[in-house]
Formats: sequence, C-alpha cells, structure tokens
Amino acid sequence: MATAVTANRAELIAIADAVAREKLIDKGIVIEAMEDAIQRAARSRYGAENDIRAKLDPNTGDLRLWRVVEVVEAVDDYFKQVNLKEAEKLQKGAVVGDYIVDPLPPIEFGRIAAQAAKQVIFQKVRDAERDRQFDEFKDRVGEIITGVVKRVEFGHVVVDLGRAEGVIRRDAQIPREVVRVNDRIRSIILNVRRENRGPQIFLSRAHPDFMKKLFAQEVPEIYDGIIEIKAAARDPGSRAKIGVISHDSSIDPVGACVGMKGSRVQAVVQEMQGEKIDIIPWSEDTATFVVNALQPASVSRVLIDEEDDRIEVVVPDDQLSLAIGRRGQNVRLASQLTGKAIDIMTEADSSEKRQKEFVERSEMFQNELDVDETLAQLLVAEGFGELEEVAYVEIDELAGIEGFDEDLAGELQNRAAEALERREEANRTERKALGVEDDLAGMPYLTEAMLVTLGKAGIKTLDDLADLATDELVQKKRIEPRRRNEDAPKRTEDKGGILASYGLSDEQGNEIIMAARAHWFEDEDAAKAEVEAEAETNADQETGTSGAEDAVAESEQ
Repeated sequence: MATAVTANRAELIAIADAVAREKLIDKGIVIEAMEDAIQRAARSRYGAENDIRAKLDPNTGDLRLWRVVEVVEAVDDYFKQVNLKEAEKLQKGAVVGDYIVDPLPPIEFGRIAAQAAKQVIFQKVRDAERDRQFDEFKDRVGEIITGVVKRVEFGHVVVDLGRAEGVIRRDAQIPREVVRVNDRIRSIILNVRRENRGPQIFLSRAHPDFMKKLFAQEVPEIYDGIIEIKAAARDPGSRAKIGVISHDSSIDPVGACVGMKGSRVQAVVQEMQGEKIDIIPWSEDTATFVVNALQPASVSRVLIDEEDDRIEVVVPDDQLSLAIGRRGQNVRLASQLTGKAIDIMTEADSSEKRQKEFVERSEMFQNELDVDETLAQLLVAEGFGELEEVAYVEIDELAGIEGFDEDLAGELQNRAAEALERREEANRTERKALGVEDDLAGMPYLTEAMLVTLGKAGIKTLDDLADLATDELVQKKRIEPRRRNEDAPKRTEDKGGILASYGLSDEQGNEIIMAARAHWFEDEDAAKAEVEAEAETNADQETGTSGAEDAVAESEQ
C-alpha cells in the first residue's frame, strides 16, 4: 500500500513539472491549482460548509488535508466551530477565539470528483498561461516579430509566434500577397488586448510603422538615431513615401536609406512585395516639404491656407497628371505624409480662381462701401478681402495706399463699420425669425451670423447648445485631396462641426459649451438651497411645536 502511495506522489510532482514546462508557467501555479482541485473534491466529500485546506509538498508530493475550526464557548455552526472541550482533544491548551487544525484522512477520487479536479486544474493553468502571454507581449507593441503561418481563416492569417498566436487581419495584410500555411512571415505587433478568450495579439504588414521598422533593421544610421524617419505613408502593395532627416550634417539621409546600388531600400521593397518607396528629405518648412512630397512632379507655387489647414499646389499643365498620380495615389500619399489636405491645380486653374476671387471681392466692396470699381479693385489688389480688415486695420495702413489720404481712409473705415452693423442687424432679424433665444447671444465668441447658422441646424436654446460635444460644434472640415483625373474616386467631404467654417478653436468651442451648461449647475444649486431652506423651516416648526407641547404639559401640572 505504501508503495502505491509513493508512486502516486511521484506522479503528481511529475505532472506538475511537465505542465509547467509545456505551458512555460511557474510550477508553483500548477501546484496551487492541484491544491485547489483537492480542496474542492474534499468539500464535496465532507460537506461544502466546511473550511477545508489542502497542502501539496512540491518536492516530495506529500499531501496534507485539514479542516479549520474556531474555538467558541457555544457552538452555532458545527461545521466551522468547536467548543472548548472538543478543542482540547485536537490541540492542548486551546482557548476561546483560537483557530485550530482538524486533520482529515486522504480521500479517494471518484470518476466525477476526478473530472471536476481536472477541470479546475485545466482552468487555472489556462488562466496562468494567458496572463503569461499578455505580460510577455504587452510591452512589445511596435516590435517586428517573425512567426509561422498556422492557418488562414476567413481571410485572416493566424501566426504561430512560438509562445502565443497572433492574427493578421485582412485589412492589415498587403493586398494580393499570397500566404500559405507553414510560411515564415514578418509583421509588426500593432496591438495586444486582454480579452475573455485570452490575449489577442494583432499584427500588421500594411501599417506605415512596419516599413519604418524594416528600414531601422536595414539602415544602421536609423537604428542609431543619426537618421530619423519623421513621416511615412503607404498604399500597401503599391507605393509608399517616407520623409527622412539627418541629425549629422555630413550624412545624406536619402543616400543612406537607399544604400550602395540600392541594396538597403531593395531589401525593404522585397519584404513588402515589391512596393515602390519614395525617400524624401523632410523639412520643417511646410511648403518645402510639400514640394518634396509631390516628387517626381515639379511644383510652380504653394499657397497655404492656415485657417482651413489646406494647401493649394500649382503645377505646370504638363505636370498635372504626374502630380496627381494614378487614381490620385501620389497626391493622396503626399497628403498623408504632410498631414495636410492638398489641392492640385494647373497655372490656368489658379489664374482663373484668383480672377474669380478678385471679381467677387471687388463687387462686394463696391456694394458694401458704395465706392467705384477702380477704388474697390485697388483695395483687393492691396490684399484686403473682408470688410473686417478695412474696418479694423490701422488707419495709417489704409492711408499709405497710393492715391489714398487719411480723410479717405477714415471714410472707408466708417462705411465698413456701418456695413458690418447692417449685416449684424440683418443676421439678428433672421436669428429671431428662426426662433433662436436671446440667451444664446450672451455666449462667448458667438456672433449673430453664427447664431443664424446654429438656428438653421436646429440649435435654438441653451439646452440645445449645451447638449453638443465640442467636435459637433467646431470640428473643422476634413476633405480628401482634390483629384482632377477621371479615374480618381469622387471627392468626399466630412461636414465637420456646425460652426466649422468660422475658424473657432477647440478651446473656444469648449468655453462656449461650458458657458451654455452653466445654468444646469445654477439650477442644481438653487434646488439644493430650496431643499435645505425647506428642511430648516420644518425643523423650526417642529421645535416650536415641541416647545408649545412642553408648555402645555407644565401648565397642566
């Protein structure tokens, strides 16, 4: 009998060692899982109400099983308590309040108990394995890893990473790349999430950071930090652009990335399935960087609209198709690289646009300021485009225009101010007709024109405005780069916030919304004060009633 017990002990320890090695987890976790399983089996045998503990020696396999009971004077719970007389039999010198150990004999595992124990151990080990996998990969986001393709499910590639599995989703793969089971594949760890079914490791071969990391592996100067990749954009499987800068004036960043006879860049191109890569010198000057980003097309002129965060690029007529690229690819990648929306137009288009703007602004000044065509055109030629610019500019700047004097400048400013007031009054009338409450006019930064826009969008009360989020109110429009070739997809536009066209910042939007919400807090404070006043009044009334009752009682006595 003793031999059988010894063999069983040795088997338990051997199983714990094998599981710990296979799952790459601590042996102590497996031992703890076994103890938990034995405890559950013992509770099933002796009663679930008992506080039963099990201890398995990780070296010898010796198993101790006991019940913990509390010493009390009067027993209420016979499963967890014992009186002083019975406690003396278990432990000499026991006193009330002690917790003592009541040894239990080993139990025989039946088929059901053994199956339950197996499930407990399996669950504990699986949880420990998942925690180990998450802890191992959570700090490796952004790292390139090599794995073996295990299977392909619904277009998603499952990769064996050795100690875990990762998945390359369909949208994170290089288009038209053929992947087969047992292929070795490199990818970047994009994200690691802890989920109920275990840690999910998401990989990518289409992300721009994958290309950056490949260059860091091939170009020692990037790995050492001498050359930095400041921006990257990809059309996976087709074309990519990277903007590089050198922190050492003696090293050419583009040449270092290309390598001798293109060896370095070719290694990256092969890994990315022949994706063509444009390596561009990065510049802090936005215009210069845009010109570089649109290579190989040449650029005549760059106009930057800081308010709308857009860039207008003028190119020669014969460079238009090259600047746009096939299906708008070149301008799209340049836009992603610079983070700006880019409009491409020819010299003729640009001239036509400028002429149209010139005529529109001249007519506006003629009508609003009641001046002749020559004077209106002179204002536009000097860079004035809005009534506000005429009304609020320093008078010396107006008077300094050739043919102007201070009297004429003063008269123009007065007329501009009157025109603005007429606009404001017209907007005020329209705002009231739309039913926009006067309370909204007291909000910071909001003009009558903005209130009209809000009214047309259905925002007519403080509560309507307070319910908005900042991006719903002031988020700027995001427009895809303009494409002028027939094959390009249609231009799409994100309408942005309701007041997006007025150039308000996010901070100003927050301030407007918080000012609209202020009355909510005032109402809460008023309600709280009313409740407190009512409670105080009731207390005074109760005190008065009590005093009257006491007086009556005294008089009766």
